[in-house]
Amino acid sequence: MTEKKKEEVFDIFSRKNPLIKEESKIKIIIDHREKNSLVIQELVKMGFEIEYQQMKVGDYLVKDVIIERKTVRDFLSSMLNRRLVQQLQELQQYPNKLLLIEGINKEELYSEKKEGINPNAIRGFLISILLKFKIPIIFTKDYEDTAKFISVIAKKKQRSELPLNVKKKVFNKKEQMQYILESFPGIGPATAKKLLEKHRTLKKIFSLSKEKLEKDLGKKAGTFGIIKEEY
Repeated sequence: MTEKKKEEVFDIFSRKNPLIKEESKIKIIIDHREKNSLVIQELVKMGFEIEYQQMKVGDYLVKDVIIERKTVRDFLSSMLNRRLVQQLQELQQYPNKLLLIEGINKEELYSEKKEGINPNAIRGFLISILLKFKIPIIFTKDYEDTAKFISVIAKKKQRSELPLNVKKKVFNKKEQMQYILESFPGIGPATAKKLLEKHRTLKKIFSLSKEKLEKDLGKKAGTFGIIKEEY
């Protein structure tokens, strides 16, 4: 074999050969409110494709993994105002979910001085997240550590992805009914299940008077008004 032929063969298997298709970039969907986060800068540096969306649930979506990101300060304040409880309920619609608490090296999670929360109340809430909501918790040092965790998740999901026919989940009757209710604004899995357990059928729920809906849903009762509107 001539030297020229050897060079051509070597070039075919070279990493830089333009004929060899490079591995496609992994896309990470991020809530538009996270645009100013330093985490995103790190993910871009790592070579990930970023897409911003107005996400109703979570902050980062990596394949089928939804991630709710909180700084220590955010975690404590959302624990106090109960906003986090609602977010945890909304995360239930995803099979793979994570709560990521960022900044444990910089901020004290159990400090009573900041939010005036008893440390044992915080510990109890963390246990509830794990046992009641069944959501794994990741603690990270800072934004760089957060980006590294997201990077590992993305690469693991890409490697385990099935290239051929992936069967969609088939919902049973109860799950279909619950899914329909959850499509209404403000109706999460817990509320949908509660309504169905009480009234048994969608027909009965949609036929309820405004007063009865308010008794069951409070301020959320108005969300069903759309079913009587014209297209």
